[in-house]
Amino acid sequence: MAIKRSRTDHYFSLCVRERTNYTCEVCFKQYDRSSCGLHCSHYFGRANKSVRWHSDNAFAHCYGCHQKLGANPHDFAFWVKKMLGEARYDLLVERKNDIRLAKDLVKDDKKGLIAKHYQTEYKLLRYMREQGETQYIDFTDYA
Repeated sequence: MAIKRSRTDHYFSLCVRERTNYTCEVCFKQYDRSSCGLHCSHYFGRANKSVRWHSDNAFAHCYGCHQKLGANPHDFAFWVKKMLGEARYDLLVERKNDIRLAKDLVKDDKKGLIAKHYQTEYKLLRYMREQGETQYIDFTDYA
């Protein structure tokens, strides 16, 4: 059964893809904003609420790279560790296992707080792009 995509997922996904200027982080192919070819790829699946909307757990991957990494968890883990570094990777794993945080985030999501945060972050990223920024732009996580 597929996990339902929420308003929060929508804006978070836009942030993930916008921070790379719609470029796959593996093969570096650039996509048009209207394309469905670039995905928001989660390292730990979206069922893990404590990291579902955390920037260190999500990457911009084209369909092919998303499928390849998803089918090869060892390769995905190696790639994520290379991208984040060992310390940030370890923090991500700790966060994934934080049940209290997951419960708090579910409550905040139901209130619309997380969606509102990522909607604001997306607007900021778009503004920066309109001002001419073409490089990778970090965005601020909700929690």
